[in-house]
Amino acid sequence: MAREVDLTAVPYELDEGQIAWVEETLADMTLDQQVGQLFTNLFHFGADTFSGNDLTAEEYIEKYHIGMARYHGGTGEKVQGLLNRLQKASKIPLIVAANCDSGGNGAMSDGTYIASGAQTEATGSVEVARNAGYVSGREMRAIGAHMNFDPCVDILSNWRNTIVNTRAYGDTAEKVIKYTIPFVEGQRESDILTCIKHWPGDGSEERDHHLVLGVNELSVDDWEASYGEVYRAHIANGVEMIMAGHFVLPHYQKQLNPELEDKDLLPATIADELTNGLLKTNLGFNGAVITDASHMLGLTSAMRREDYVPLAIAAGCDMFLFVNDIDEDFGFMKAGVENGVITQERLDDANRRILGLKAKLRLHEQQAAGTLLRTPEDLEGVGCDEHLAMRADAADKGITLVKNTLDQLPLNPEDHRRIRLYYLSGEVGGVAAAASDTVERLTAELERRGYEVTLNDGTTRVKGATLKYREEVDAALIVAEIIGYGAQNNYRIQWKTAMSNECPWYVWEAPTFMVSFNFTTHLHDATMVKCYINSYHSNDDNMIATLDKMEGKSDFKGVANDLVWANKWQARL
Repeated sequence: MAREVDLTAVPYELDEGQIAWVEETLADMTLDQQVGQLFTNLFHFGADTFSGNDLTAEEYIEKYHIGMARYHGGTGEKVQGLLNRLQKASKIPLIVAANCDSGGNGAMSDGTYIASGAQTEATGSVEVARNAGYVSGREMRAIGAHMNFDPCVDILSNWRNTIVNTRAYGDTAEKVIKYTIPFVEGQRESDILTCIKHWPGDGSEERDHHLVLGVNELSVDDWEASYGEVYRAHIANGVEMIMAGHFVLPHYQKQLNPELEDKDLLPATIADELTNGLLKTNLGFNGAVITDASHMLGLTSAMRREDYVPLAIAAGCDMFLFVNDIDEDFGFMKAGVENGVITQERLDDANRRILGLKAKLRLHEQQAAGTLLRTPEDLEGVGCDEHLAMRADAADKGITLVKNTLDQLPLNPEDHRRIRLYYLSGEVGGVAAAASDTVERLTAELERRGYEVTLNDGTTRVKGATLKYREEVDAALIVAEIIGYGAQNNYRIQWKTAMSNECPWYVWEAPTFMVSFNFTTHLHDATMVKCYINSYHSNDDNMIATLDKMEGKSDFKGVANDLVWANKWQARL
């Protein structure tokens, strides 16, 4: 078993009073309360009750004593209201977590996007990285959140991987460290704690551990020279929490435990040799570890749920992310303590790590002083001019002209007045979705600049006469806003019908420009396109900056990595 936590050391560095609160609180807790602290629940908007027992938020907290809360969706006002309710109901103050990998838009629906990992890498700017963390922290703080489940410190080495395509900060350890450390420093200005992910490393394979067991096939030496460097850098920088992904690391696991065979390999969430061993012992991580979402198939494929729920804690994770049925999962965890899968020593250590984070934030002091809850006035900074200026700066620096081999730019209303707009979308109605008004906003902006826009109907294969197309269309603009989550192992362009007329058959018939507002590797599916731009996000600043750069009013400053070519020589032509 890994060594027990030292609350006087990094990342806690607690004083005597903070440690006394941790120990007094722990000594006063019942078994149910200790078990409850291990859980992080996901609260959804749209109903006043949570869990299958129709409990209100207050009743849920009172019955299950959870240690951390996450939520999904909602405006800043709604999220703040829910979090205040949860804190009022909790005897031991809650840590509230959010997923802010690009700015405050991860904390609430009306938060401010700054730059994704991919856009940050394209800017080459550590200032943009810091600004993304800074805005994430300020806007999280406004609603009452304390822990960011970001940045993603995965290394994107496989171009087919769309799970971390936009979230990763580069294709080398050096780039990931260069940008993610400033991100963390930026959010720390608002006393926001950091949870990096996904231990022991995503980005080298193409599949999604939401859907299947993840596999990182790097050798021990290659892992040490890449992910090992990233994790050592963040541990030295005082990262408070690490999220264990549902990944196996076969070569390293077999070195750590030579008795393991392929059939014995378990994901890091429940693999003692990876979490208690490599992370907490060999790398000396003294903070807290949380599982990735427990309903993901990278974990469920390993064994029965009643077995892996307590095994996650026994193997070194300190918190368990999300429940299927709270009564059932709580029972599984408690039984794991009672039957010895989780020793009392391990349970106490996990609780000390959790309570230690709360003490570091001084949540107990805020609770006692009546300053824990957020107010409407706190929301005034969300989307403020300072944050929007940072978004505009990131747009100017990041938007990337990947190719323009026919020298068809600049776009202009004299030569390209009649634009045929092709809009390629991702999942409709999924957990992750594109902005619903992208076409309307883009059309309005183009028309304001003097263009006439016709939206293409891609639901037909009919292409019509080529000469007629040339007569009617001065330029074709393909906009890809393909976003999805957990329904495919990787996301690519899916045309609206077989051999749809939106497929770029027209690249030699009219000047054709393709812009991606999300994934960076669409040249895999559209190698024939001769002018391709990565714009990363469809917010107003990115959209306007993209058009300004296409019209020659501003220079393209973003720099692409080689993954954009998808290992296809045709993509470069």
